[in-house]
Amino acid sequence: MSFLSEKLEDYVISHSQNEPQLLQQLNKETWQKILNPRMLSGAYQGRVLSMISKIINPKNILEIGTYTGYSALCLAEGLQKNGTLITIDKNEELEAFSKKYFNASNYKKQIEQLTGNALEIIPTINKKFDLVFIDADKANYSNYFHLIIDKMNHGGIILSDNVLWSGKVIEDVKPNDMDTLELLAYNKLLNNDKRIETVLLPIRDGLTISRVKTT
Repeated sequence: MSFLSEKLEDYVISHSQNEPQLLQQLNKETWQKILNPRMLSGAYQGRVLSMISKIINPKNILEIGTYTGYSALCLAEGLQKNGTLITIDKNEELEAFSKKYFNASNYKKQIEQLTGNALEIIPTINKKFDLVFIDADKANYSNYFHLIIDKMNHGGIILSDNVLWSGKVIEDVKPNDMDTLELLAYNKLLNNDKRIETVLLPIRDGLTISRVKTT
């Protein structure tokens, strides 16, 4: 989904930092070998994720939805030297693919890769997070939020991807379109929850930044 003309979008990308070489390789191989490569964050959004992480300089990051590991490596760029990134995905078939790139990166000792149901795994994690990225099954976005909100440090940031859902959030929704219905409810939840302050950015397919209030 694009909100800008192709010419203007090309200008934006050409005046933003290029993705590192390892991520270029990951991007290329994902498009060559993996189903649904559009799920990849992509170079521009990846640089946005990297910049946000570098500004926060988090000690602990949680990512819900690893896919091929692109966004995890972008987020890891802002980690503190002793920081940790935990990334969770239910797709066992992609585990070896993403692990290959994690091991080839400068963050291989800082990334903990977990495979399974995030709804079951998150309650077992005994950490507080400075940054969380939610980019998994849309039907559980609200469930993920409720699981992680009490694991956030004050001032921590929750990033939520695909919140515009190719523009479906402003169209007539079919009763059986559970993903869109859930995203509508989730976007409302983020905007109304008094524990956080939220801004929705029209980046790619929509990226929400929610900050946990300090008081």
